[in-house]
Amino acid sequence: MRVFVTGASGWIGSAVVPELRNAGHDVVGLARSDASAASIAAAGAEVLRGDLDDLDALRKGAASADAVVHLAFIHNFEDFAASVRADKLAIDVFGEVLEGTGRPFLIASGVAAMAAGPVRTERDPFDPGFPRAAAAEATLAMADRGVRSCVVRFAPTVHGDGDHGFVARLVTIARQQGVSAYIGDGANRWPAVHRSDAGRLVRLALDRAPAGSIVHAVAEEGVPIRTVAEVIGRHLEVPVVPVPPEQAAEHFGWLGMFLAMDAPSSNALTRELLGWGPTGPGLVEDLEQGHYFDAREGADLPA
Repeated sequence: MRVFVTGASGWIGSAVVPELRNAGHDVVGLARSDASAASIAAAGAEVLRGDLDDLDALRKGAASADAVVHLAFIHNFEDFAASVRADKLAIDVFGEVLEGTGRPFLIASGVAAMAAGPVRTERDPFDPGFPRAAAAEATLAMADRGVRSCVVRFAPTVHGDGDHGFVARLVTIARQQGVSAYIGDGANRWPAVHRSDAGRLVRLALDRAPAGSIVHAVAEEGVPIRTVAEVIGRHLEVPVVPVPPEQAAEHFGWLGMFLAMDAPSSNALTRELLGWGPTGPGLVEDLEQGHYFDAREGADLPA
């Protein structure tokens, strides 16, 4: 297949593209900068210049493809509503182009988009109050319009060497503050998945997921945040301390709103549906390898 991928040079996308290429698919990656274009070309993919606001480029990419994998999102926390609107417009454009074709269309979402529960599963609905829920629901509804749509709900941390997301940011904050902190008692749990496993799951979902399906890119059901803080503290040789919930925003900045999340999530139905089994290291094992503690700033989220 010829697969159009947005976010192709991002943290997850740059793992997905080689998976697709190695499986024999041709890939076209959306590139908003020269650096992104160079990265996509180096991975053996064709480059289409544009961004999520360039709806003509999105139409062109989708119209010339046998499948679309939409991984890009504008992580602008100063105007998150605008980012959500841009994402929904992009998804609507893809739906218009793919309607009636039976072609696969995958989008990235997160397990945080579900309503709270003991252990969240692929059958659990989206929380209607979650900002990106409408985009995910619109994607699933495309199954009734002749699109083989699928929503991939990713763990909040997709970890690995080179990660500049949430866990890398935690390391940076601990280094800056001189303590490795957690919120409250730190018992809240984050699902996790290694980047290599996430890339393989997207490729399997593209090939096998039926229309209107939800799959979970989750390897570990939930890792206690206190455990993560303890590993970080030991590697940085700083104290491990609790932070009261009312002080989380002051200590962690924008990360505070995510760090208190308790979202244990299952992958059982995804394993059964796709024949997927994680093989990469777990989050703690990955942290113990030491690459998160290289002298670098971890502040950015994947494209």
